[in-house]
Amino acid sequence: KIVGFEVHEAERASYAAQLVSSATSREEVVAGSLVLHSDNGSPMKGATILAKLQELGIAASFIRPSVSNDKPFSESLFRTAKYRPEFPTRPSEDLDAARTWAASFVRWYNTEHLHSEIRFVTPEPRHSGADVAMLEARAMAYRQARERNPSRWPGALRNWPPVGDITLNPVPEKEARAGA
Repeated sequence: KIVGFEVHEAERASYAAQLVSSATSREEVVAGSLVLHSDNGSPMKGATILAKLQELGIAASFIRPSVSNDKPFSESLFRTAKYRPEFPTRPSEDLDAARTWAASFVRWYNTEHLHSEIRFVTPEPRHSGADVAMLEARAMAYRQARERNPSRWPGALRNWPPVGDITLNPVPEKEARAGA
């Protein structure tokens, strides 16, 4: 889920700090529970944002130089944006036009765009936990359809349980068990 965004005329650490502060407050992030993984741009490495992260209890993490897949979630998000039919092909007329496009994209992404990796639900119900009931209802519909027409469903039904936690660098299950 895109939990916060802003569009400004320039990149500044102060804007990044303001965005992180408002997003963590709105999302009720518990101090010490979040890692902010970002690129190595000056706004994200500036003293203002680093101080704000420390104040909020957020660990800073940065991509490794020359590692192209070190931020797969944001790269996937940018690809999704670029392939939208309404993606701007020219610079925006003004700041308001850019903000309007970004707000429209974020609304679509969070509330309409079905994600295959989270069982074809949108980020909003996944983030709030409402996906559990949605996926159970979906599984029930499949079971009922199979009961009505078993010949149409000869194999196993689609796997609809909710997806567990999604992390950037998950600890392999084997290592997690060994460390427990």
